Amino acid sequence: MDLKRIFVKDACPTKVGGQAVLDGIMMKGEDRTAVAVRFPNKSIHLKTEKLKKPAKWMKIPILRGVGVFVSSLVTGTKTLMYSAEVLEGYDGPDAVEYEDDKLSLWLEKRFGEKGAWNVMLYASVVIALLLTVGIFIILPTAAVNWLGHFTDSGILLNLVEGVLRILLFIIYVLAISKMQDIQTVFRYHGAEHKCIHCFENGLELTPENCQSFYTLHPRCGTSFLMFVMVISLVLFSLLGWPNLFWRIASRLLLIPVIAGLSYELLRWAGRSDNWLVKVLSLPGLYLQKLTTSEPDKEQLEVAIAAMKAVMVDPETPCFEGLCDKDGRPLEKEEAQTKENEGEKEDDTCSLEK
Repeated sequence: MDLKRIFVKDACPTKVGGQAVLDGIMMKGEDRTAVAVRFPNKSIHLKTEKLKKPAKWMKIPILRGVGVFVSSLVTGTKTLMYSAEVLEGYDGPDAVEYEDDKLSLWLEKRFGEKGAWNVMLYASVVIALLLTVGIFIILPTAAVNWLGHFTDSGILLNLVEGVLRILLFIIYVLAISKMQDIQTVFRYHGAEHKCIHCFENGLELTPENCQSFYTLHPRCGTSFLMFVMVISLVLFSLLGWPNLFWRIASRLLLIPVIAGLSYELLRWAGRSDNWLVKVLSLPGLYLQKLTTSEPDKEQLEVAIAAMKAVMVDPETPCFEGLCDKDGRPLEKEEAQTKENEGEKEDDTCSLEK
């Protein structure tokens, strides 16, 4: 791994971030987000939405990390659901027909289309949180509980728990990476990183320029998760090794603190290239080798379209429809957007259904 290609001295760090979705990418700029999805016929569907101004407390170190963590979880789930919905709505000659499951139909009948979508969104977030807590917090400390009969060293027991937590995460990533859809997501993840690297290094956004960069990036969410696991190991060690109930309770209570500290480290890693940052970032960068793959030209084109769609004038109206490779609405789509804007009283550009 050539760290000089990841921490480039002349690069200009930005706050641009992103996320891989189903057959596409979400990019987040200063004032808006853009979700670009590649259809089977190679066309690109794009949707942009304005970002709300963050609350004042979101500028406070540590606290802002908690806010970003929760917001990213909700937004990430929402964006994944949106990309799935877009692909299901594709009606080209090579479209795959999807049938609504009974649960979706029941929810729509009971809550309406928008209400059902929101119920599924927040239910997905809650289920994801419960599974994360169960697998990566409760399971490791419960599994190591029996070692307390052989040693009373809290540091050793917490170290074993922390290592087990990291191993469980690696096993989880390796398991899902065998799925074809996830392999595609990982390639789009790599395309997202290459595109951001290209932008931060001041090069023209072309597939050829993007391809020259690594798929690894110091501000990646995967690195954030590694920071979470390492910081949790350190903090939990300071608490000793109480009984199982208090260990679980303390770990749950410390989640906001750990998330906040991890976010601050991630911000630091994204705007500095000193040796300490590189050392601290190494575990996360190696973990990214599991969650990113080399993208092809078409996947880089999607990343570029999403990136260019957020790097526009703040007054540029939001848009949903087919776009070109520069993230600009196709002519007929642009006309439809203007027509729709005339029918609306306000332009919220929300992903809410």
